[in-house]
Amino acid sequence: MIIRARTVVPMEGEPLDDGAVAVAGNKITDVGRFDEVRQRQSGDILDLGEQILMPGLINAHCHLDYTMLRGTIAPQRSFSDWIRAINAAKANLGDQDYIDSINAGFAEARRFGTTTILNLTAFPKVIAAIKEPLRTWWFGELIDVRNPDGAEEIADEAAKLLKSKSGWGLAPHAPFTASRCLYARCEEIARRENIPLSTHLAESREEMEMFRDATGATFQFLGSIGRPMDDCGEGTPLSLFLRTRAIDRRWIIAHLNELDAGDFDLLAGAPKFHVAHCPRSHAFFGHAPFALERLRSLGFNICLGTDSLASNSDLSLFAEMRELLRKEPWLSPREVVAMATLNGAHAIAQRDLIGKIRPTAHADLIALPDAPSAADVFEKIVAFEENVPWMMVNGEVLNVGKPTG
Repeated sequence: MIIRARTVVPMEGEPLDDGAVAVAGNKITDVGRFDEVRQRQSGDILDLGEQILMPGLINAHCHLDYTMLRGTIAPQRSFSDWIRAINAAKANLGDQDYIDSINAGFAEARRFGTTTILNLTAFPKVIAAIKEPLRTWWFGELIDVRNPDGAEEIADEAAKLLKSKSGWGLAPHAPFTASRCLYARCEEIARRENIPLSTHLAESREEMEMFRDATGATFQFLGSIGRPMDDCGEGTPLSLFLRTRAIDRRWIIAHLNELDAGDFDLLAGAPKFHVAHCPRSHAFFGHAPFALERLRSLGFNICLGTDSLASNSDLSLFAEMRELLRKEPWLSPREVVAMATLNGAHAIAQRDLIGKIRPTAHADLIALPDAPSAADVFEKIVAFEENVPWMMVNGEVLNVGKPTG
């Protein structure tokens, strides 16, 4: 098949007017101007007309478990209050609720042009019942704060449930809910299985107060449920993490919102892991300004996620790009689009396979209307607010569908 569009955006190199992408099976075999590709390749021609053809978007941090919680939890006075609220909302939910929620999340992400999703699930046992319609990395989100003696068993069971998937990883939830033993076991499995790891780190002011100052609402809440607090009062969440973990490029760190001057000194000499930033969830919680420019200057790969719908309104990465540009107007639209494509691919060691249009890459493509205007093509991409009208995942054209409800 040769797919023609008014503009093709490979993400490597410049956009192509009257461009085309050749696909054979599930792989891209050629990209260039339409007349040149047609001379080099054979096959049926699909003319998308006045469209922008680009790589599918990559959601680098998401919790589809909680799609059903959209709009049910208002911003709380404190982060620990939000944790209590989400735990209360989950109290009466069962496996089928989570299966339905994950399936609804997949359908919504697909409508918004996401072709690859890094989904953290607290319920790895349910994924056998789910046929994912997108390219998916399943991360088992693991917590042992109420069962620290079971850390190794928790990690081993998650790995057993997840390893049948083509893309998977482990995600000890956060240093305040996952023990050092749980982190160590996850790292051991990751080295053995060559899989990525993820965690939430330095997300809130209360996390900073807990670890640096041994005080605050989260410190009190976790102490009240029996968490040992002897790791508190000795430094920032980041400094504790770097002291106790074997950090390398397999780590995708979500958030990294609350950092002090000493943290940046540590980061300057630290291995360069990946950072998943969720701009609208960040705004929901009112976190400190995200240190995007400093983190980029230190060599960290910044990618974009939506977080969960317990702290966001939808799963649109286009909306995340717009929110990021609103907060960081010094960025170019092209840089922001790269964070939702190239950078997410890099985070899971897939930089030559997804997030770009090039020969041998997976045929994961989306098309957006390309109305005539003076706007730059990347400005048009970021401004897009509708359902994506055309999508291909792994060489298969999908019926994107319409929103329900």
